[in-house]
Amino acid sequence: MNKKIFLLLLLFPIIVFTKPTNLSDINKVMATIFDYHIDQNKYDEVLIERSFKIFIDQFDSLKIYLIENEVASYLDLNANKTKEILEKVRNGDFSDYTALHKVFKKSILRAREARSKIIDELIQNDSIISKTKNSFTSYSISEEELYNRQKNIITSYFSNQKKRSAIDTLERKKKAFNLLERKLSRNEDLYLEESENVLSQNILKAYTKSMDAHSYFFTEEEAEQMRLSLEKEFEGIGVVLSESVDGVIVSDLVENSPAKDSGLIKINDILTEVNGQSVEFLGFDQVMKLMKGKDSPSIVLGFKRIQNDENNSFWKIKLDKKPISMDEQRLSATYENVDNGIIGKLDLKSFYENLSGITSEKDIKTGIKKLRKVAEVKGLILDLRENAGGFLSQAIKVASLFVKNGVIVISKNSKKEIKFLRNLEGEAFYNGPLIILTSKLSASASEIVAAALQDYGVALIVGDETTFGKGSIQYQTVTDKKADYFFKVTVGKYYTVSGKTTQIEGVKADIVVPSNFSAYKIGERYLQYPLKADKMGDVYNDKLTDIDSKIKGWFKQNYTPNLQKRVNFWQKMVPTLKANSEKRIANDPNFQKFLKKQELIKAKIEGEEIEVSADDSSEEDYQMKEAVNILKDMINFEADQRKASGL
Repeated sequence: MNKKIFLLLLLFPIIVFTKPTNLSDINKVMATIFDYHIDQNKYDEVLIERSFKIFIDQFDSLKIYLIENEVASYLDLNANKTKEILEKVRNGDFSDYTALHKVFKKSILRAREARSKIIDELIQNDSIISKTKNSFTSYSISEEELYNRQKNIITSYFSNQKKRSAIDTLERKKKAFNLLERKLSRNEDLYLEESENVLSQNILKAYTKSMDAHSYFFTEEEAEQMRLSLEKEFEGIGVVLSESVDGVIVSDLVENSPAKDSGLIKINDILTEVNGQSVEFLGFDQVMKLMKGKDSPSIVLGFKRIQNDENNSFWKIKLDKKPISMDEQRLSATYENVDNGIIGKLDLKSFYENLSGITSEKDIKTGIKKLRKVAEVKGLILDLRENAGGFLSQAIKVASLFVKNGVIVISKNSKKEIKFLRNLEGEAFYNGPLIILTSKLSASASEIVAAALQDYGVALIVGDETTFGKGSIQYQTVTDKKADYFFKVTVGKYYTVSGKTTQIEGVKADIVVPSNFSAYKIGERYLQYPLKADKMGDVYNDKLTDIDSKIKGWFKQNYTPNLQKRVNFWQKMVPTLKANSEKRIANDPNFQKFLKKQELIKAKIEGEEIEVSADDSSEEDYQMKEAVNILKDMINFEADQRKASGL
């Protein structure tokens, strides 16, 4: 996603609530979530205090609507007030949240009045650009300060619009501000509705987020987006739309989709009709509802294309909906030539599976098979740098591709019940030199794979000093389209075969090679309300304590004799590999330039007034380059060892 577009989405998020929820539903839903949660099994004072902070932040995270004295009493509840609210909540009385919701409504009306004045002023003279900062850590102490913040946000938005598209006439200037107003009003209108739906769902979001860093309550639309990320498949036509000054436009086309395959639709085409209905004057959310209509297996779209900045062409196209695999977000396999073979590079963005049989495990096996057809695979890099996780079952299956029988991960729930999740395949699909390439963004299922393979010693971890640090397990209803409510809730912690947890600490790299994310404060420790870390004993020698006596005999005969042993060969090589890597990095002027840039970014994040040049899109992937060099060393060391052993 384009960085500017991404920032605008952060600035003006789209929140849509469609599944009806009433205040009377809240305690029923929370009772279900409490039953699942690893620690929090009821309302308490801590949860109430946290919930108000989150409830307010959900509405005004940028601190451009509210004034300090409007929310101060909610952000600093005294003990007596907290107990009073707790008792009311237990009895289904959410009047304190309702009162705060009314404050939000008043602040919206105030903001709209201010925007009207600011926009009128900017239409007359858009050279008036505020020089104040864009992010705020505290609320305004006066209406004047709040007005100036709003003015700065609007002028910044307008400056970005001018960079992205031509705003060279009064009419287009008005269109640009109308676009801003539509984006802001979409969220504001939800709060202004006389409905319990938004209020109750926001309360549920506040409660679940107060429990820990990874429990969450989803709207239907949010659940759908998460489902896509987990399953990598959806049914539709594959056209991605966004709002612009010119209307609803095509911002992207999904590969292998009807829209892309037609060859007729282009980026920046303007959508004008959906099934014969004009959409030129409809809001973006209304257009999206028309696009998602499920009454017909096909859809007829009308488009307008601007040509020569003046003449517009118009046409219609009928597209049949179909299941679309998001192949660009699945595994990609590439390679580099080495002496008498290749080094394979497998880039896995998440741990996915769907009902069509697409899984990350199968994709990796297919990728390795294809690499083997090219040449002998001398070594392999599994790139998990931007892999934030996915299905636990897939993490176990992916890790199992590289080890024999044995425990991959241990889980422990709120009742202290322990489960051992094992590989029963018997043989590794690949057992050569292996690097797991990680960053601070490698999280959850990625950390399970990295930690398991590091514990068994079959792979070396190369990357940032440590991974994200998410060592918890969530139960979710998102993939059940017929669920009454959509949520995910932390139900347990996981531990590796060595008994360690990745919670907070993450997986430490054997050889540190910084990534593009190394300068940023990324990780579990920076999230709100993370669970504490702990540990248990190792289970390399699997005692089968959780196996039913009726089938334990099979395990002793077929599983135990072929347990994966701890390998220390690569760990013995780490000091030499590390020294070689450090020497290469020190002597590489381009890598040194990259590291210097990371230092500047870190200094800027910490508040220093430093200019950092824009990212160069052609910049080489220095981390991957060094990982390949480390793997080449590993391949050579293994070859030398074989010669010394007479093999």
